[in-house]
Amino acid sequence: MTTASPNAVLSFLTDDDRWHAVSGRDPAADGAFYYSVRTTGVYCRPVCPSRLARRENVRFHDTTQDAERAGFRPCKRCRPNDASLAERQAAIVERACRAIEEADEVPSLDRLAKSVGMSSSHFHRVFAAHTGITPKEYADAHRGRRVREQLSRSETVTEAIYAAGFESSGRFYASSTARLGMTPTAFRAGGDGTTIHFAAGECSLGSVLVAATDKGVCAILLGDDPDALARDLQDCFPSANLVGGDASFDDWVARVVGLVENPTLGLDLPLDIRGTAFQVRVWEALREIPVGSTASYAEIAAQVGRPRAARAVAPACATNPIAIAIPCHRVVRTDESLSGYRWGVERKAQLLEREGK
Repeated sequence: MTTASPNAVLSFLTDDDRWHAVSGRDPAADGAFYYSVRTTGVYCRPVCPSRLARRENVRFHDTTQDAERAGFRPCKRCRPNDASLAERQAAIVERACRAIEEADEVPSLDRLAKSVGMSSSHFHRVFAAHTGITPKEYADAHRGRRVREQLSRSETVTEAIYAAGFESSGRFYASSTARLGMTPTAFRAGGDGTTIHFAAGECSLGSVLVAATDKGVCAILLGDDPDALARDLQDCFPSANLVGGDASFDDWVARVVGLVENPTLGLDLPLDIRGTAFQVRVWEALREIPVGSTASYAEIAAQVGRPRAARAVAPACATNPIAIAIPCHRVVRTDESLSGYRWGVERKAQLLEREGK
């Protein structure tokens, strides 16, 4: 049986609202209530594809138990007493994700689809709709994580690459910089030989740390203690050449502080953005939200071409390493209430307030 969110239930409190949802087969109503038809003796989901009954023959029920106590039996088409299609598909995607993670070599699309009883094209659409990325993108991201883990424990870089599931070292090296942010050898050595400039400053939100590679700003971190922010950066790259304090980079920090205090200024600095294909698409969409505006997770999902992947947008926002310049603080719930924020909900509220939202 489907369980709807509290917000969904509150959206369908009156019989008129419920009849409108049934007439339009509104997917948001699935699980919020059920309806029965006096002339057929069955009860259905609001999204049931059966022919629409006459209004005078329809009754509404809060739960399947209420409908059955009233003497109605479940519809054989929409199966209201079973898991919803969305829940069944989510379970299938979960199985596929585990299969990708547990396989020594990445399973082919055909093999994954066959294991869950779907055609390749249908499985591809369902997977993308639920996760926001394709099976291949999920596999690539997982292998990237495995490479990072293996590099810290393997004898050689080549051994780590094959242990992570890459079929050849050439295929990995072709995208290694994007996956790791540096060469595999440098990553394995904790950033040895890589120069990362950084400096910390103070703003009205507390401390801010700015870090950059030779390609651009790779991190803007917010917090209460600049020393703690520096330690976080050092933990990520324990053997990197961390350089701070030069006058030119202090100017970058000043420009970031200026952005915090006056978002209308914008930030005319290059960004070194790295993440999965889906994360990068989400982050680019966030940069298009105008100052003084907000967007919901669902709206961002639609903008990146994955309208059913609103849940996948939230973790993409949470892993955004470049605060303010990639404005994940402008993403709110559908009801415009504030959700979590990597650097604290209070900072999120302050940012939105000063931006005029």
